[in-house]
Amino acid sequence: MLDYATRDLALAIVHHLLIFALAAALALEIGIVRSGLTRQNILRVAKIDISFGAFAAAILLVGFSRAIFAAKGWAYYSINAFFWAKIGTFAAVGLLSIGPTISFIRWRQALKNDPAFVPSTQSIRGVTRFLWAEATLFAFIPAFAAAMARGYGTLAR
Repeated sequence: MLDYATRDLALAIVHHLLIFALAAALALEIGIVRSGLTRQNILRVAKIDISFGAFAAAILLVGFSRAIFAAKGWAYYSINAFFWAKIGTFAAVGLLSIGPTISFIRWRQALKNDPAFVPSTQSIRGVTRFLWAEATLFAFIPAFAAAMARGYGTLAR
């Protein structure tokens, strides 16, 4: 069994690595989704999107484990406005990711029916807008985390 400090460190490291992995998956999706998508790129972005979802789920699991069982404990986080802003922003990114995920699933299905399928320019633009909206909101999460970690945003004392 890990001692308290080691458990806190391990959870922090895993949490941060997962955040970087999620950001990388989002960046890859943005880089792949463009006009002229090939069959290979559609299949690739669909796999990356599955990873995106898995990273997001793992971030929630590790993040809440960290908030409950690690250094500062739930009493610290539960009354912090920046913690809730971070959670709300993460949820908004997750909700925005639904649109692209549905498109990727549809594109993959279309490829099964027609190996020469290419998404419309309008469909690609729509997905791209959602991906950039996700990335824009995602950029606020580390700012909220940094403020929270330094004690800003406490709602009660």
